[in-house]
Amino acid sequence: MAEVVAPSTVEINDAVFCSHLKEVCQECDYDGREENDSFYGFETTDRDPIEAPAVTTNKDGVYQCKKHGSAECNQCFGWKKQITRARTAAKKAGRK
Repeated sequence: MAEVVAPSTVEINDAVFCSHLKEVCQECDYDGREENDSFYGFETTDRDPIEAPAVTTNKDGVYQCKKHGSAECNQCFGWKKQITRARTAAKKAGRK
């Protein structure tokens, strides 16, 4: 019997992604939309996944954006805003 192994996840400024830095990943069969939606107080909906920008890790192993070099960059890590936009687009497209 094959052992089922949960994909490893990473947290980038309060949002969860797979180790490939994707919110939805076919390669490791991961979908973090429900967890990220609930963290920001949203009901789960069929929305497009948010995307992580180019990141690096600092000496403490914390992810930071490459563009600004910040682990708390609201411009690059504006997850709530990205989720809100994705939810609005899904609603307009008639997805639930």
